[in-house]
Amino acid sequence: MPDERIPGKLIGAIVAVGSLAFIGILTETVMTVLFPQLMREFNVDTATVQWITTIYLLVVAATMPLSSYFNRRFKHRTLFLAAVALAVLGSLIMIVGHAFPVILIARVIQGMGSGVATPLMINIILEQSPKSKVGRLMGVGSLVITVAPAIGPTVGGAVSSILPWRAIFVIVIPIILLVSLPVGLKCVEQHRPTEEARLNSLQFVSIVLALCGLVMFLNQAGVAVSAAVSGGSATVSAVFAVVSLIVGLGALLFFGWSSKRSFSPLIRLGWLRDPMVLLHLIAYMLLPIVGIGFGYVITNVAQLSLGTSAFLSGALVLPGALIGAFFAPVGGMLYDRFGPVRPILGAFFAAICGPILLLVFSMRLTPVTLAGFYFIFGFGYSLGFSNIMTNALRNIAPQFMPDGNAVFNTCLQFGGAAGTALFSTILSVAQAGAGEEGGATFRHATAVGGSWTFATMIGIVAIAICCLIAAFRIGAKRNSRL
Repeated sequence: MPDERIPGKLIGAIVAVGSLAFIGILTETVMTVLFPQLMREFNVDTATVQWITTIYLLVVAATMPLSSYFNRRFKHRTLFLAAVALAVLGSLIMIVGHAFPVILIARVIQGMGSGVATPLMINIILEQSPKSKVGRLMGVGSLVITVAPAIGPTVGGAVSSILPWRAIFVIVIPIILLVSLPVGLKCVEQHRPTEEARLNSLQFVSIVLALCGLVMFLNQAGVAVSAAVSGGSATVSAVFAVVSLIVGLGALLFFGWSSKRSFSPLIRLGWLRDPMVLLHLIAYMLLPIVGIGFGYVITNVAQLSLGTSAFLSGALVLPGALIGAFFAPVGGMLYDRFGPVRPILGAFFAAICGPILLLVFSMRLTPVTLAGFYFIFGFGYSLGFSNIMTNALRNIAPQFMPDGNAVFNTCLQFGGAAGTALFSTILSVAQAGAGEEGGATFRHATAVGGSWTFATMIGIVAIAICCLIAAFRIGAKRNSRL
């Protein structure tokens, strides 16, 4: 049918905004492999240098809840130009900045750009795609969200091995200005009228406090546990973690309470009363803990247990990331053809085989088997992940889709931050008291930590699968009554 064709301008808009989102998410993880180099250059310790990633995640997580308000209040093109300006400005400051606080300011600006671009891409897909093509186009969107963080360590390791690390951002600016900007100006269109939506400042402050508090809790709890196990002082980190948790949970509860009573809430949450949608959201938050956390685990296990170089450890993630690039749109096509149940559950039953095999062979892994088993996980994960959000949002009223998009993307960011914090803590606990890095005892301890990590991953994926099965059963009962 002619009306079911994907318009050329929609493809161009997805390319323009998607490339911005891809670059933003890529820089989220590209810096992690550069930490040793950055510590030397800026004369900072490990606890300080990690703020380059943490503050970026905090800003992205705090910006995404605004996407529902932005989508209702401003035109898509205005938001696109704002994301371009923020991305270019942040990259320029990264290039010229020679003090650590200046680099952190650049990361804040970049995080704001990514927090605008990623939800904008999803909103354009949901609003402008033909109904029969939503799944495959959401698969393309998922390609951006899942592949970019996975290949970040590979890109960072490759570029920094031959060029100064700032070259990464020198390369980024021409791509934005010569590809994203002109294509977006030509193709980004407005298909729905804007509204006179009001920004509820109190709710915005509360959701920012909630997200920052919870992310800081995860970060500082990991620092405290690692310090305690290694025999250091964990008091300050533990107190900070507890205070952050109290502030985060308190602010989150206030946000939910205030949203129910507000005439114009920042994010409308009534659609979360549907248990089927809520179960999809829980799975969508749990799975990135594994999906994004895997990049950290593989690169660290490869270097600290198997003795590979930083470049090779980053390259081990690449096969799984590339398979994700191919199969994310394929998963969407399967969703469009067969519906949600078989494509989603089949994909994650395949994905869980990856960490199961890694656990079984954890004490005798090689770089090849490490990359190969991650490849299995990456295949299943990319095939099914975007379909979870697609199916959930298709079960809520169209006017609430921007709100659902904001919540799902925020939970995705939170899950990714939680995964890195959780798995780094597990590895640190296993390595405590194991001697110097590079020694046989330390390598063995890292392998043991890897086995604990893979077992945790299996549990997380299993819980997500159970949530999805329960959601599909609810949906089946509803359909049987019709």
